[in-house]
Amino acid sequence: MAAYDTGTADRDTTGDRPDGGTGAGIDRGPDKDTEAAADGAARRHDAVRAAVEQGLVGPDTPLVGLLDIAGIRASAAALRAAFDAVTAPGTPVLHAFAVKATPLVPVLRLLHQEGIGMEVASPGELALARAAGVPPARTVLDSPAKTPAELREALGLGIAVNADNPQELARLDGLVRSATPLSPLGLRVNPQVGGGSIEALSTATATSKFGVALRDEGAREWVVRAYLDRPWLTRLHTHSGSQGMPLELMARGVAEAYGLAEEVNERAGRRQIDTLDIGGGLPVNFGSDAHTPAYGEYARLLAATVPGLFDGRYGLVTEFGRSLLAKHGIVLARVEYAKSAGGRAIAVTHAGVQVAARTVYAPRSWPLRVAAYDAEGRPKAGPDVVQDVAGPACFAGDLLAEGRSMPPLDQGDYAAALDTGAYYFAHHYGYNSLARPAVHGFGPDGAGGVRFAVVRTAQTLDEIVAESGGAHAESLTGAF
Repeated sequence: MAAYDTGTADRDTTGDRPDGGTGAGIDRGPDKDTEAAADGAARRHDAVRAAVEQGLVGPDTPLVGLLDIAGIRASAAALRAAFDAVTAPGTPVLHAFAVKATPLVPVLRLLHQEGIGMEVASPGELALARAAGVPPARTVLDSPAKTPAELREALGLGIAVNADNPQELARLDGLVRSATPLSPLGLRVNPQVGGGSIEALSTATATSKFGVALRDEGAREWVVRAYLDRPWLTRLHTHSGSQGMPLELMARGVAEAYGLAEEVNERAGRRQIDTLDIGGGLPVNFGSDAHTPAYGEYARLLAATVPGLFDGRYGLVTEFGRSLLAKHGIVLARVEYAKSAGGRAIAVTHAGVQVAARTVYAPRSWPLRVAAYDAEGRPKAGPDVVQDVAGPACFAGDLLAEGRSMPPLDQGDYAAALDTGAYYFAHHYGYNSLARPAVHGFGPDGAGGVRFAVVRTAQTLDEIVAESGGAHAESLTGAF
């Protein structure tokens, strides 16, 4: 939209680092997130060995996903503590997990138990959140393309909804009509503060598809009038961050939304906007076990940049995803063959594009650490060898890591792709009809060992055939 009509005559009013980097001069302070790195690595080593010993992975099951339950709980606690430290007592705060990051019902149930709500962006994600037992009052619906049916369902359940654009707001007008909605309703704005190092994930650029672009001609006044014309519009939403986004730029986007909320409330003569949804997008460090940047660092930066955000006048919603789960996942793959080509060692595994599409297709933006374990699941040592860690798909670029210096991976060893707890269990890619691997959570068994719990069973060949039209094998040859 190049311009916005600020009148009301025709309106129905009834109704460049992958981790994002940080700037100088920020008081980062001590964070328990970073201190937990060594413990997380130790739990990982124990879990890999136990997975091999207990047969979760091996010659007949060469690929498995593992999730560190203690790590997930620690991240949820760190998020809550970081914002509690800067928020006025009694302020309503909802930390809603972005379901798209790890859409697994047991994971959502665990996070719900740890005091985290859900941010959903499709009927499927809403169904997962409901299956996990997350109540509507702790669920937020965001999406740039909601259908009328999705909106009706959300409003019927009392789920918070953030409208993306004027046309969607007009749909809400028709659904709300003259009745006060049960759902908290808001509008998403794009502060257009700029992008990060990964263009495809930058949601606050001048031409981002998300929200109302605040700096476009007439847009800001249109937004203000939209609120003044709709007393039931009580929330304001923005999401400026994601992987590759500097924290300072994320904070600037939040500051823009806060300033807009203050303007709306001043012109309304009352506190119409009572809740600010600041999105999520905290970047993740994929270069080491350190949990950086930490939630405490970001919360302190927000408090310094937008102090009014935390003084108790506004309720607060966050929508973190990747940062809650990424560091706590492992994709563990058996080395089927060890070979060489052109003087380069190659470990051929069963983990490739089907579980790591972003890494395979955009390795510079999504590099993964790969740890080497021997056939018994013990960390390998010895002189590093430059080698490729390849996947099973039938194209040359199917590589988890290329030219990586690490202990040599031999046939029967294991390659562990680290920091894969977010998105790597969500974005299965059916190349070569490769099956989705099983995912197991792990924790202590109470006797010094490791216990596993099924999160998702491995996809069967029958299931692959079924979702590929197996029940309709004769539909094309018999109907024409």
